[in-house]
Amino acid sequence: MGTTILPDLGTEILIPVCAVIGIGFALVQWVIVSKVTVSTDGKSSSSGAGADGKNGYAESLIEEEEGINDHSVVRKCAEIQNAIAEGATSFLFTEYQYVGVFMVAFALLIFLFLGSVEGFSTKSQECTYDSSKMCKPALATAVFSTISFLLGAITSVISGFLGMKIATYANARTTLEARKGVGKAFIVAFRSGAVMGFLLAANGLLVLYIAINVFKLYYGDDWEGLFEAITGYGLGGSSMALFGRVGGGIYTKAADVGADLVGKVERNIPEDDPRNPAVIADNVGDNVGDIAGMGSDLFGSYAESSCAALVVASISSFGVNHEFTAMLYPLLISSVGILVCLLTTLFATDFFEVKAVKEIEPALKKQLVISTVLMTIGIALVSWIALPSTFTIFNFGIQKEVQSWQLFLCVGVGLWAGLIIGFVTEYYTSNAYSPVQDVADSCRTGAATNIIFGLALGYKSVIIPIFAIAISIFVSFSFAAMYGIAVAALGMLSTIATGLAIDAYGPISDNAGGIAEMAGMSHRIRERTDALDAAGNTTAAIGKGFAIGSAALVSLALFGAFVSRAGISTVDVLTPKVFIGLLVGAMLPYWFSAMTMKSVGSAALKMVEEVRRQFNTIPGLMEGTAKPDYANCVKISTDASIKEMIPPGALVMLTPLIVGILFGVETLSGVLAGSLVSGVQIAISASNTGGAWDNAKKYIEAGTSEHAKTLGPKGSDPHKAAVIGDTVGDPLKDTSGPSLNILIKLMAVESLVFAPFFATHGGLLFKMF
Repeated sequence: MGTTILPDLGTEILIPVCAVIGIGFALVQWVIVSKVTVSTDGKSSSSGAGADGKNGYAESLIEEEEGINDHSVVRKCAEIQNAIAEGATSFLFTEYQYVGVFMVAFALLIFLFLGSVEGFSTKSQECTYDSSKMCKPALATAVFSTISFLLGAITSVISGFLGMKIATYANARTTLEARKGVGKAFIVAFRSGAVMGFLLAANGLLVLYIAINVFKLYYGDDWEGLFEAITGYGLGGSSMALFGRVGGGIYTKAADVGADLVGKVERNIPEDDPRNPAVIADNVGDNVGDIAGMGSDLFGSYAESSCAALVVASISSFGVNHEFTAMLYPLLISSVGILVCLLTTLFATDFFEVKAVKEIEPALKKQLVISTVLMTIGIALVSWIALPSTFTIFNFGIQKEVQSWQLFLCVGVGLWAGLIIGFVTEYYTSNAYSPVQDVADSCRTGAATNIIFGLALGYKSVIIPIFAIAISIFVSFSFAAMYGIAVAALGMLSTIATGLAIDAYGPISDNAGGIAEMAGMSHRIRERTDALDAAGNTTAAIGKGFAIGSAALVSLALFGAFVSRAGISTVDVLTPKVFIGLLVGAMLPYWFSAMTMKSVGSAALKMVEEVRRQFNTIPGLMEGTAKPDYANCVKISTDASIKEMIPPGALVMLTPLIVGILFGVETLSGVLAGSLVSGVQIAISASNTGGAWDNAKKYIEAGTSEHAKTLGPKGSDPHKAAVIGDTVGDPLKDTSGPSLNILIKLMAVESLVFAPFFATHGGLLFKMF
């Protein structure tokens, strides 16, 4: 099989060193952002990134012009920032209390189900894939799977919480920097996004690497058992992400829909107007949904694609021959990804500078392109030094011979498919291109035509991403079977630090705009933050595209690992057992979407009633002489989201267990295939429809082109039609759409973790008849 150029010791040093560099870089960015002070003592605001007038103009002129020395504005910004941070922290603590109870209960379930496979025996058993060898007992798998589940869950929760803390720390700082120009504000928002991206990528890698090495002390040469137990890490990460995404999504959209419908449509006041009672809840929602939820979601994808690749590798020549460096190839890709993203980030923060509004979106797009090109070189290097020239990969019972260059192509095809999905998403959701402009134009004749055009755009936007996913699946499977698909998913996620930085930038800019409006800052500053926010909307849609594309590849790889582990030789669609599973699986994303949409609708209903009540009963609220009761709206969103996140979560978590136990592994394989196929389509169309409606509204509000001016200004009939479209799209793009990718991944990884139990004790109903 040949040896690798990189020795095992090199691997043992390289992976933790890259992770530590990632964490170090995140802390450096944090320190630079913290130099912008949100207090009224001394100079109100100074930026480490350019207090020397680096943006090509004299600072003193700007200070006079935008009132940089106005302490009351800084004080207001600090107050609003604190209110948002408190709301976000208290919501996440409440959510984590409920999720913590579930986490402990589910951990017990994993232990009981997997322990009972061999009747809680402590004797060694025959290995699943090589009966001539003895492996560690099933009880060990139960114990270590439970530990890795808890590790994944805790890492996921920490990832989301840290992201939220960073975002609420950076929002007011971005607002204050916007007084000095759009370039300064962009850099603060982007650096803050980078803090989250690098912390999450590095933490996920480091915890997984440490877990593998600690588990190895017990498992020794039984790598098959070791990496089967590690799959719990992915399950823990994704189960927390599900509750984070659904709970956060319901929270943010209930507040957003309530604030928009009463504020903009009925009362004709601007977005984020301080008179609107739901405005703080809306800004809190950006942090708990788009930041904390998304952080947990992408961490889950990363953990699962790593676990899927490791499970398949452990029963291939890497695992059988105990080739440590080749075995950890997935982790080495992620390690190099951190270094590549670090270099890419410097292009946005240090090498090139954004000086004008029109440069914002290209700067973010360049991040994607640069990281993809550099990562292609990185993957080639890792494949050359960390893989033997030829090796075998497990392919449904037989060993398939693969060469190292073929594996490089598998990762590369996933990486570039991610870029294509990103660009297609941008084309369909950015107001710089004709699809969104057509949707905006359709607002001339009212909300109905806007909704028809928006839905059509979403359905159409599915075509190219699906072809990109299909081609990458075909290429990677042809070269390296299921392992190829798992590493293609890792390729798509290898630049996760940059992807997250771009994604987190959006909600931070959105919050910055809200703070500028609430603090009563000048119209010019609001224009700058709006420009940052519009670019952020598109990048958020690109981030969702990446998450959905990688989820499709990840769940297919997990599906392959599940089929192998459950001992199914072929999944025959023509057998009734499989076909009924296929039908039910394809229905699940619709059922799940219905639950989440209705949850947002009922929570928004309460919010609308509360906002109307305050406008009608608080004297002087519309005149701005009285303050609204923000806390009540925050409470409505919190209560609704905590209560409403449980049924959709239960649907996803219980379906594999019920199907596996009652109907067996064949029907479950049908359910997984069905949910994957329909879930990906709905997720892409929902995210892009919502993103397009949002940016069509922003296109009319900005009024930068002649066409947009004919549709505006704010408050015109076309604008009101656009607001209604945006409101309908809110739960699609921020609740149902992004949560669906977790549904398809989570059901697959859960089935894989419980596969030994289902294979031994499953299919009770069919056994009776």
